[in-house]
Amino acid sequence: MMDDLFSAARQPVLLAPGALFLPGAARAMQARLMQQLHEIMAQAPLRRLETPGGRRFSVEMTNCGALGWQSDKAGYRYESRDPLSGAAWPRIPDNWLVLARTMAEQAGYPGFVPQTCLINCYAPGARMGLHQDRDETALESPIVSVSLGVAAQFLFGGLERTAPTRKLSLLSGDVVVWGGPSRLFYHGITPLKPGHHELTGDRRWNLTFRRVRAC
Repeated sequence: MMDDLFSAARQPVLLAPGALFLPGAARAMQARLMQQLHEIMAQAPLRRLETPGGRRFSVEMTNCGALGWQSDKAGYRYESRDPLSGAAWPRIPDNWLVLARTMAEQAGYPGFVPQTCLINCYAPGARMGLHQDRDETALESPIVSVSLGVAAQFLFGGLERTAPTRKLSLLSGDVVVWGGPSRLFYHGITPLKPGHHELTGDRRWNLTFRRVRAC
């Protein structure tokens, strides 16, 4: 059964052990984040990746950082260079690193240093099915997810795909952090409903910070 947390006061919410919702935590930075997003995309344009089974994601993606997440018929993996250009991925801006570290610390994960930021762009109707972030070996590190633009419905479940999910309305500037016992919890985004945001038009953006490999 789903419960919509949007009706609750917009205060930090413990979604599950190790998982924290931080509403509006990045709101003051959203204009600057969007400006930097466009600078990153000038070097590493958005693209629609293909699943190993041959289906294309409805979400457009790119990356910044030392590694970038990739998917095609060869499988899911991280690459140190952009396959489209052969160049290294753009670096993660310093203020993004500070944001990710600060949000992780607020959720109880001090010392978080992400190696990648996966950038997802949702047009109306785009979605992300329930999945686990399990292509990383540094599972002791959390996931830090920042939402920008049009509101989206985030689903957060459990260790099994069939586990009950909670539904959370994410607004621009909202942050979700999960790790520890919830690091491999299934999560996803329902099809994006038409909407408008002054910074992003009809799009929703998601910045997902991850540490891929343990030191």
